[in-house]
Amino acid sequence: MNLGTIGLILFLVFAFGLTIKIPIAFAIGIATIAVSFLTGSLTMDTFIQTFFSASDSYTLLSLPFFVLAGDIMLSGGISNKLVDFARSLLGHMHGSLGMITVVTCMIFAAISGSGPATTAAIGGLVIPAMIKENYDKGFAASLTAASGAMGPIIPPSIGFILFGVSAQISISKLFMAGFLPGFLMAIALCIVTYIVCKKKHYGVVQPRANARQRFLAFKDAIWAILVPVIILGGIYGGIFTPTEAAVVSCVYGLIVGLFIYKQIKIRDLPGIFFRSAITSGTILILVPNASALGRLLVMEKIPGALSNLILGMTENPIVILLIINIFLFLVGMVMDLTSAVIILTPLLIAIVEPLGISLTHFGVIMIMNLAMGMCTPPVGVNMFVASGVAKIKVEGMFKWLFFYVGVLFAVLMVVTYVPQMSLFLPEKLM
Repeated sequence: MNLGTIGLILFLVFAFGLTIKIPIAFAIGIATIAVSFLTGSLTMDTFIQTFFSASDSYTLLSLPFFVLAGDIMLSGGISNKLVDFARSLLGHMHGSLGMITVVTCMIFAAISGSGPATTAAIGGLVIPAMIKENYDKGFAASLTAASGAMGPIIPPSIGFILFGVSAQISISKLFMAGFLPGFLMAIALCIVTYIVCKKKHYGVVQPRANARQRFLAFKDAIWAILVPVIILGGIYGGIFTPTEAAVVSCVYGLIVGLFIYKQIKIRDLPGIFFRSAITSGTILILVPNASALGRLLVMEKIPGALSNLILGMTENPIVILLIINIFLFLVGMVMDLTSAVIILTPLLIAIVEPLGISLTHFGVIMIMNLAMGMCTPPVGVNMFVASGVAKIKVEGMFKWLFFYVGVLFAVLMVVTYVPQMSLFLPEKLM
């Protein structure tokens, strides 16, 4: 059976599974088994062994703990403190609330590691406030959705964990590589927001906070700000691994939420644990099914064939990276980040490795690109969360949404073609 036929059967079985509303993880598994049955390349014994070996990962254990940590922080009153602190720093500027949204999302991204969680936690506070201050509803919702895209970039990041496991590279290096691109995204969003708000007269300029007011806001937010410091400082200081850091973040979040901010009650814990278990289970069941698919593709030599096809058209890394970026952008519009990372990583690595492109750098490119998909129709989760909070139809966001996606895409191009944006910190500090 030739490669084209194998690819067509895989696609048709997978697409049919999604059409009849089979969960994506099981649709991947069914498609893999169907092709294995026809080709005989992957026996059921091998499929089961691959399934369990992919699940038996110490590194992957960090994922459910980071998901739980994000849910704890979301319920623990941390977002309020971060917004107040950002307001004390930026409240005196044009478009202050818009820039506060960006800065607060950036800090919360370093706590939750999730785009939708960041959009929901911060959007629930700032979108109603922006609407009260005469911001356009579509603008407020779009800015928050775009700011939430920093969630998978600034460490700790669920996307980087999945890419690191799939590519078998250091997650600590990926975390470190996400810092500068994440900050560049925040700076670009703040600059554009300032210009737009000044031109459109959005928002209210407040009196400049004095040093005492800023100190008090910082003092109230210190427990929230310390979360990324403890987690990332512990990882890069060699105190604990990313998996241990995830557990530490859960314990810390519980202490802060229960005893310091007192926004979480003991009776709330079962609900928090249940939500986290559902989210983690949804993600983790993808991993072994996608690993089995990846093994099938390797055995059928599909990654090599795809690599040869693209490299046969051009060996120019600039052109190939542009093609991959456009491809990932389109994929991100129709597939969630988790599924795309697990399915596509083995295929794309086969293309970029022969070009000498660092997998750490490529991991940042891939996650940044797919994170933008959270903001775009038809399946952008950030977009739907923000529209729900703003009480606006999704199509009412499109004008500003695509504007901000364009800003993020420009940042992506800088990160793509200036590798040191991603590699500087890992090379210097690790």
